[in-house]
Amino acid sequence: MLRFWLPLLSLTCFSLLAACAAPSPSPAPLPDLVGDWRAVLASPGGELPFTLRVRQEGDGLTAVAVNGREEAPFSAVAVDGRQVEFAIDVYDAEISAQVSEDGSSLTGRWRKTIPDGDSTLPFAATRDDVRRFLPLAEAGLAPGAAEAPGAESVAGTWAVEFREVPVDPESAAEPARAEFNQSGDTVRGTFLTPTGDYRYLAGTYQEGLLRLSTFDGAHAFLFEARVLEDGTLAGEFWSRDSYHARWSAERSDDVALPDAWSQVGLTNDDGTLEFTFPNLAGDPVSLSDERFVGKVVLVNVFGTWCPNCNDEAPLLAQWHREYRRQGFEVVGLAYEFSGDPERDGEQVRRFAERYGIEYPLLLAGISDKAAAGETLPDLTAVLSYPTTIFIGRNGKVRRIHSGFTGPGTGEHFDELIAEQTALIEELLAEETS
Repeated sequence: MLRFWLPLLSLTCFSLLAACAAPSPSPAPLPDLVGDWRAVLASPGGELPFTLRVRQEGDGLTAVAVNGREEAPFSAVAVDGRQVEFAIDVYDAEISAQVSEDGSSLTGRWRKTIPDGDSTLPFAATRDDVRRFLPLAEAGLAPGAAEAPGAESVAGTWAVEFREVPVDPESAAEPARAEFNQSGDTVRGTFLTPTGDYRYLAGTYQEGLLRLSTFDGAHAFLFEARVLEDGTLAGEFWSRDSYHARWSAERSDDVALPDAWSQVGLTNDDGTLEFTFPNLAGDPVSLSDERFVGKVVLVNVFGTWCPNCNDEAPLLAQWHREYRRQGFEVVGLAYEFSGDPERDGEQVRRFAERYGIEYPLLLAGISDKAAAGETLPDLTAVLSYPTTIFIGRNGKVRRIHSGFTGPGTGEHFDELIAEQTALIEELLAEETS
């Protein structure tokens, strides 16, 4: 019997050795994505372009969305065959795309979580094309009144009004201040509003037609406006896949917006703010806790989904590190989309990790402003994200700032930082009374 099995054993061992010795099939080469791509989201208002810049780092890839001076980073780039995903974890968003056979194009979609579900737009990108907007003739667009007075450039300051579509004749227009810089036909700038700014906008001004866009993972903004015969601007604004507004603008060197320091006040006479919300471990935190007593406290009403809050977060983390030994504390009140503590808690943890935040972040509620206001009854309202509340050593609210003018606003950003830094140092210098 043993002699019968020996040939079979020898044959089996030989087969196994041959299989082990045979070279493994080489994995299919990954598509080469490194370079600059002309990326486009198919907005309801037309092409919403940005530059997608992919770079090699070690064995992996990194990517950023370029908007003028801004490079908004993606959190990860994953490639599986010809499928690629650009993740934007802090905004619970991603771009999923397929690489063409010749590697020259990408097609897919952008998705982002919003309060009532997902916002999505078709996505496409073309390799080695750094143009933002295509020439008017190529894009099939009509020019504006290029011969109107002052129409040779849109550089300067503009008084702007936005009206949501469909227009409600009984509702007031939202005021804004536009500031544009122009070099050739390239335009950069932003809109400042009573609650913040529209961050880094980049685009072109050609033949009386202004086109601007930005994409940073959360914002997907497209602006278009034509110069009219009187030199004013009239156009459209689209955000993501759902919001549409009309806007008009006229040149003005003196555009006043509501004072961000006076929009929100207190409902009580004793000048205090009270709340109790759970931290990320589920433990209740209140301003009456020992760690805050006798300290200067900055209370930050924010959302991880809010780009202006993401602009402000590095500044708050820096102040906390710099001034905490002098008796300065920061506490963040997160108002998120879902109301699910597990999902929202994960988003807030990512936010804290991204900005090196060491101060407590609390799960305060959902992002709806009216609902947020109900959780903070000592405030007259929550009008914007972020809202920043400065409290003195005696526990009294000293000042409240609505919104945040971020780095895309240039000198306005610098002025706000200087003003708030001076306020913190003034409060730290005061004695408890």
